[in-house]
Amino acid sequence: MSISHRQRGLTLIELIVFIVIVSVALVGVMTVLNVTVKSSADPMIRKQALAIAEAILEEVMLQPFTWCDPEDANVATATSYAGCSVATAAQNTATAKAGETRGTTTSLDNVFDYNGAAINTSISGSGNTLYTANVTVAPATLNDIAAAGEAALLISVSVSSGTETIQLHGYRTRHSPNALP
Repeated sequence: MSISHRQRGLTLIELIVFIVIVSVALVGVMTVLNVTVKSSADPMIRKQALAIAEAILEEVMLQPFTWCDPEDANVATATSYAGCSVATAAQNTATAKAGETRGTTTSLDNVFDYNGAAINTSISGSGNTLYTANVTVAPATLNDIAAAGEAALLISVSVSSGTETIQLHGYRTRHSPNALP
């Protein structure tokens, strides 16, 4: 008894043609993915810019928002800008105090000192400036707190690197104008 079964399967030529077609399709898909990844925003740069913006916003928000400059002799007793000494009466308004810079012994020591600050930094450690942060501090109206009395401030931090820009905003109120850190 002889049973003849016809074998089913692929010939060598059919297998080679299949491999060539799949390889060409895979190369096409990989080329599209490669171009897409190269032209997309770098997520590491975006995350680092966000971390810088958050750190700077927190740094500004933690500064004193007193009637007088923290170095003023009347800082603990003043009930308005008029209560500050003559030399520093205008130092805690919408401009930074002359001679104070970030990260020095004469450091920025109140919220308004950061207004207009431009901060260049590099996380990579290569020494090249990769990120530029700009800080704006402006009087703001916050519900019943009027901007005219400068009792509420809008703090804006914008960090850019190349074409990426991250902006963060925060509000600060003068909740304890005579408290110092």
